[in-house]
Amino acid sequence: MAVIAEKARIEMTGREKAAILLIAMGPEKSAKIFKHLKEEEIEALTLEIANTSTVKPELKDEILEEFYQICLAQQYITEGGIGYARNILEKALGESKAFEIISKLTVSLQVRPFDFIRRTDAGQIINFIQNEHPQTIALILSYLRPQQAGEVLSSLAQEKQAEVARRIAIMDRTSPDVIKEVERALEKKLSLLMMDDYTTVGGVDSVVEILNAVDRGTERYIMETLDVEDVELSEEIRRKMFVFEDILMLSNRDVQQVLREVDSKELSIALKGCSEDLQNHIFANMSKRLAAMTKEDMDYMGPVRRTDVEESQQKIVNIVRRLQDSGEIIVARGGGDEIIA
Repeated sequence: MAVIAEKARIEMTGREKAAILLIAMGPEKSAKIFKHLKEEEIEALTLEIANTSTVKPELKDEILEEFYQICLAQQYITEGGIGYARNILEKALGESKAFEIISKLTVSLQVRPFDFIRRTDAGQIINFIQNEHPQTIALILSYLRPQQAGEVLSSLAQEKQAEVARRIAIMDRTSPDVIKEVERALEKKLSLLMMDDYTTVGGVDSVVEILNAVDRGTERYIMETLDVEDVELSEEIRRKMFVFEDILMLSNRDVQQVLREVDSKELSIALKGCSEDLQNHIFANMSKRLAAMTKEDMDYMGPVRRTDVEESQQKIVNIVRRLQDSGEIIVARGGGDEIIA
């Protein structure tokens, strides 16, 4: 029976296996997974589930076991890299089975290039790359964790910081051949993990994450330099450096300071499009009477266009930034903004 189930499992498509996996997991867990899928993927899986009337217990067990093995392999890769994962899987499952699992992962769950650097201390990384060309440094930092990349960026020579940040922001797609060449220059090879198409990397969102992790002095210098060299890019980065939901990071005192300068009508509109946690955080820093009036205004105005909500939120964000720049409030940052009593 196990042989029959194995044969059936191998002949099934990935979509069919995914549908059976979701059925086996139950509606509650499946709903959580759906939140991370694209609309077309949800539609395809929903149709597949609807067309799946019965699932034999042995087939369900086989698919659950395959899913477990892939998750385990991905964990091994995260912990110690592709070679480490392969060695453990070969000892546990045999060479053939290990090769099958690793092959599936490298095709469907692409491991990020420069994985070996992501597990390296930032101090070692800076010694490793500080003399590289700014474009090479930008490429490497784009693949690091934002906190890690922020530490490295802060440690670069000041004349390189803004240039590297600019190159990260305008980076779009990088050929795998170029990435391989950089990795070879760093005496590491991850060719098994590379895909044939172009790899999306960098961009404004990437540099925003990194700048959010650097100390305030480094951020200020980079942004002032970009203000001169590329005004449009600088403005785009500033728009994303602090978003409305980040008001949750502000202390009660700072929220109160911001609210003193916010128009009540703009606040009512802005709050229509934010989370309940943020609404509660703001209402908690208003008088009961003012909070009640704001809630009444929100109910009275009814549905509001998304563009109007975003416009009002941006006006409040601009107030937060102005107060931060003048030192009247403190926005929690990385690196050099620790508060000393």
